[in-house]
Amino acid sequence: MLDSPERRWRGSVRAWPVLRGILPIEGSRVPAEAVAGLTLAAVGIPEVLGFAKIAGMPLVTGLYTLLLPMAVYALVGSSRHLVVAADSATAVILAAALTGLAATGSERYVRLAGLAALLTGGLLLVARLARLGFLANFLSRTVLVGFLTGVGIQVAAGQLPDMLGVTAAGRQTLLKLADTARALAHVHWADVAVSIAVIVIVVAARRINRRFNRRIPGLLIAAIIAIIASWAWDLAGHGVAVVGPVPRGLPSLGLPALGRHDAAALLGAAISMFVVILAQSAATSRAYAVKYEESLSEATDLVGLGAANAAAAFSGTFVVNGSPTKTQIVDNAGGRSQLSQLTASAVVLIVLVLLTGPLAYLPEAALAAMVFLIAVELVDAKGMRRILALRRYEFAVALLTTVAVVVLGVEYGIVLAIIASVVDHLRHSYTPLNSVLVKSPEGYWQPVPAKPGTRTEDGLVVYRFGTSLYYANASRLLDDIEALVARGGPLHWLVIDCAAIGDVDYTASAVLLKVVEHAHQHDVHLALSSVLDPVRQQLDRYGITKALGQDAYFDTPGQALEAFHSDEA
Repeated sequence: MLDSPERRWRGSVRAWPVLRGILPIEGSRVPAEAVAGLTLAAVGIPEVLGFAKIAGMPLVTGLYTLLLPMAVYALVGSSRHLVVAADSATAVILAAALTGLAATGSERYVRLAGLAALLTGGLLLVARLARLGFLANFLSRTVLVGFLTGVGIQVAAGQLPDMLGVTAAGRQTLLKLADTARALAHVHWADVAVSIAVIVIVVAARRINRRFNRRIPGLLIAAIIAIIASWAWDLAGHGVAVVGPVPRGLPSLGLPALGRHDAAALLGAAISMFVVILAQSAATSRAYAVKYEESLSEATDLVGLGAANAAAAFSGTFVVNGSPTKTQIVDNAGGRSQLSQLTASAVVLIVLVLLTGPLAYLPEAALAAMVFLIAVELVDAKGMRRILALRRYEFAVALLTTVAVVVLGVEYGIVLAIIASVVDHLRHSYTPLNSVLVKSPEGYWQPVPAKPGTRTEDGLVVYRFGTSLYYANASRLLDDIEALVARGGPLHWLVIDCAAIGDVDYTASAVLLKVVEHAHQHDVHLALSSVLDPVRQQLDRYGITKALGQDAYFDTPGQALEAFHSDEA
């Protein structure tokens, strides 16, 4: 059967290096994409203002993240759904890195933020060239939940002084909380009232949305009401701090700070943001590709994310990341391609040219309250409880990551998160579920614990090692074999089933040779089954095949069992 024209068109689009998230455009879907883009702009604009505040950047730079960076990813990226813009986690990392290097919000601060975005984009492009996309898998879901929870707590705590109208000098979270507590006697009640009003509006909108399946943009409504109230009642004249003038017009293109010393100072933060972007963006784009049974090129996504961050660097804004929440907003609104994101960029363009004036009246307390609510959503209490119920050890890892972010800071937290993920992986591979295979009454193979003296049949052990063999776990193989040989009835054949072994490193090869020698010393015929071709080639190079003999390999444990019976007969 010949492919339809539409199928051939889709196939040709997948081969294009750009526009993979947009084409083909279905005319009937354009209105829905436009509505989804308007929805994204309505929710995203107040959010990115908050993220700019978190990053210590001028508020208008938050809007800039929805302009060129979002549009560049829409044109270059592979995912049809991923929304790339300002993000809370990377904003916190950036703020921590820039503190002390320049005055918050100053021109140098902005140029350094651009350099951080450029370094991050460069790392993403290097990862594409070096095919390092797999690194996304090294930040486990468990650790990511703990990390984002810590970020949420840190960001929420940082907004309390502005919400209460007090000053807290501490930079570290616990010190800031202590300073805030000491300043409670000087709370400015007008700021508190503004904060409470914003929280009530946003929470009410969220409850209506959940109950009636609506899409009311609570953050946008709260921001508009706060601006109108501030203008109508002259809140600034009553001591309420306001945002002040926001520049109108398009971002000016220019170079970020380019200096070896500055780059060295920001490289650690760029690496941290690179890891977060890699993990968060990959997880989000994969989830939606699976949901809609679409193809996805992680390599192309890396290029898109790198290009988006380069666009941020040269357009006066800060690091951007794939946003799970904004992606979900577009999906709920009916968007199914990057055409929605381009629509949102067009809306932001209009806002920048015509509508930045009213933002000057936005109370700082209202903005802080919106950021506080965004941060609270990052605190994944439900996810933490689920991990605790299902995997207590992994909960300890997630909790440790949360505490590290809150107490030590985001940069140290992300380093600890990576280390915790790797240690957790090594823990699993260091203690594999090794077993002895026995036949069930129905004739099927079933694993039983590899206890000393366990036998598959009289005179035979079929032993399965549960993971790849490498330097850290190879001694477990030797220990198990020695225990199986030394105890139990007489042993004539020992078959190592290698179905789970995908690699044998140099140290493990030396251990395998010791196993061969140990078996020969005890007059036990040693054989291997289910050996993968790449592993067989490794064993040939290591000299293990020569030590065993060519007739020691069997395709399945069943073939080895038949050979054992023939030998015994």
